[in-house]
Amino acid sequence: MTQHDIALLLADAADEVEIGIAPTQALIRAGRRRRARRWAVAAAAALVVAGSTGALAVTGLPGGGGGRTAPAATQPAVTGTPSPFQPLSRLVLASGRDGGRPWRVALDVWRAPVDVRHARTTMVMMGELGETPAAVNTAADLVGKSAYFVLRSSGDVRTAPQMLTLHGVTARSDALHGRDVDAVAVPLSPYGEGPARLVIGKVAKSARQVTCAWKDGTKTQVGRASATTGGRDGAPAIRAVEGSPYDWFVCLAPAGTEYASAEVTR
Repeated sequence: MTQHDIALLLADAADEVEIGIAPTQALIRAGRRRRARRWAVAAAAALVVAGSTGALAVTGLPGGGGGRTAPAATQPAVTGTPSPFQPLSRLVLASGRDGGRPWRVALDVWRAPVDVRHARTTMVMMGELGETPAAVNTAADLVGKSAYFVLRSSGDVRTAPQMLTLHGVTARSDALHGRDVDAVAVPLSPYGEGPARLVIGKVAKSARQVTCAWKDGTKTQVGRASATTGGRDGAPAIRAVEGSPYDWFVCLAPAGTEYASAEVTR
């Protein structure tokens, strides 16, 4: 114990000491006790932190293994229950290249709001994306109904305009059954040029295969999208969309012909 240490201890205990000769040995012992208590508290706190953060405290350090980890305070809370209100389902129904030019058909489905409060929120979000179903005038009109918007584009997906092709609202009672098909054919170009080669349709959730017939006598069959690829592979297929009472499909006619009919064949 140096004179400097003794001076610090004296200052620390000044309020407890009467004026007079400083009881040096007593202060030294008291300082040791206080210092021991501080170390004990610090050690206990360190053990609590280490026990609660575990591997995060280790992997967050350089050389700790597993790479660097963001501080716990900046990580979003993870729960086993999804948000009760996630209104928008987005899916690429089909994409590909035709004559060297890329094309794509995308679908937005807004899940049916359960009450007017949720319907108002959904309508605000729709408006921000420029998607407003014509049949909906007030939030109450949307309760219990989902809304869909089909958009197609041709060219670079980053710059090509997306043309609104179909839109509407639907309820669970509008589900299709058996071999029901509801299809429309449009030009592949979003500007409405050329023959009606692009077929966009709805089928029952039980449908396994759709056959599109073309005016030149040829046919194209599309089956269910692979469970492993979902909508990521882009090939024309029957695709399930969360929030929709039916499934969707896309067919594309070969160059030089156009749509004749579509039916569920399996």
